[in-house]
Amino acid sequence: MEQVRKSNRYEIDMTEGKFFTKIFKFCFPLMLTGILQLLYNAADLIVVGKFGHTEGAVGAVGSTSALINLIVNLFMGLSVGANVLSARRFASKDYEGLSRVVHTAITVSFISGIGLGIIGFVFARQFLELMNNYRSLAVVYLKIYFLGMPFNMLYNFAASILRGVGDTKRPLYFLAISGLVNVVLNIFFIVVFHMDVNGVAIATVISQVIACVLIMICLFKTKEAYGFSFRKIHIYKKELVEITKIGLPAGIQGSIFSISNVIIQTSINGFDQLFPYVVDGNSVGQSIEGFVYTAMVSVYHAALAFTGQNIGVGKLKNVKKVTYTCLIIVTLIGVVMGGVFFLLGKQLSAIYTSDPNQIEISYLRLHYLCLPYFLDGIMEVMVGVLRGMGYSIMPMIVSILGICGFRILWIYGVFYPMTDFTRWQDLHYLYISYPISWIITFIIHFITYKVVYRKESKSKMAIA
Repeated sequence: MEQVRKSNRYEIDMTEGKFFTKIFKFCFPLMLTGILQLLYNAADLIVVGKFGHTEGAVGAVGSTSALINLIVNLFMGLSVGANVLSARRFASKDYEGLSRVVHTAITVSFISGIGLGIIGFVFARQFLELMNNYRSLAVVYLKIYFLGMPFNMLYNFAASILRGVGDTKRPLYFLAISGLVNVVLNIFFIVVFHMDVNGVAIATVISQVIACVLIMICLFKTKEAYGFSFRKIHIYKKELVEITKIGLPAGIQGSIFSISNVIIQTSINGFDQLFPYVVDGNSVGQSIEGFVYTAMVSVYHAALAFTGQNIGVGKLKNVKKVTYTCLIIVTLIGVVMGGVFFLLGKQLSAIYTSDPNQIEISYLRLHYLCLPYFLDGIMEVMVGVLRGMGYSIMPMIVSILGICGFRILWIYGVFYPMTDFTRWQDLHYLYISYPISWIITFIIHFITYKVVYRKESKSKMAIA
């Protein structure tokens, strides 16, 4: 196996050296990957908004994101478990264990992708109606989107394995190729064939297939311990239990997060009859703010992987360095990008739509989310550190209560009593719940981290 472990330019040793440089080196390709992915998703909205032939197409595409996340996040959370386990096995040089993690994760991802695809396709209309979304175009988009779910799941699990060993470059290359195809096909289907939402959805699925094929070829051809072989396809019980132990709480948290987002989207849909531009404008703002969020989430993944590798080799002191380095980096990203995107909010919104009412709604959302967005970033970093240390249930509980619980209480205790849906300006009362929930949850996560770190330090001293 030592022959396998010769120098590999894609990997990063996360247990030695200058952490600021290495974390930035890890984050930058991952940040570009996320931004590219959002650019391609934004292209869906821009093309259908500028060249589409049906009114409400932008809202039909954008308003489905909360529902898609709700259905997908439970299983996507398992990829977090695959990431942490890959990092630990790689750092501790347990290459046989790493191979078992890879094949278990890939097999589980494909099976869950098929299941999610069937559920999403069959029940698309019923799910949307529960959200007060009766747009037939949204049903069409959702049904086609879920046809590509097996490929989407495979790509994300495979990418999480590569991130676990420090490789964030190749997923970027694969996404760049597939995303470019997505943009070209968007324009081709809508401008040439005069399709609308269905053309955007088909282009999205094709791009997902391409990204999946490229990353699976990468794993199949590599000679490293994290390579994939069809002959080794198997679900190993021990690895599945460990992946589930770390990943399931993350998935539950993501799904419950999505429930609160679905409730928020449902509240926004309540304005649709009197102010049809609200749903579309909110979708535009949501797409723009996503660039800031995605950039910050790259630091979350760094915290997850770097903590996982250092725990794997027993270097607890490095975890503190990783934590504070990630907090500094994510704050810088959040403040700079959030500020710039807010200042240019109206100009950026105008790229998506020429409707002044939609631009106004988009800018309102950016006002409440972009300026304080660094609070969400530092909260996510604390979650990544705790999960990397093997504590996945505690951050799940804290996040569910601090984010989801608070927002649901806010919607039903503050927003609905003060809103009769006859003034779109009442969206102020809805959007302000975001930064308040971030502050509360970060404080609790930070206290939890301090307690956990002290506990692990005492345990290590006792063993010594």
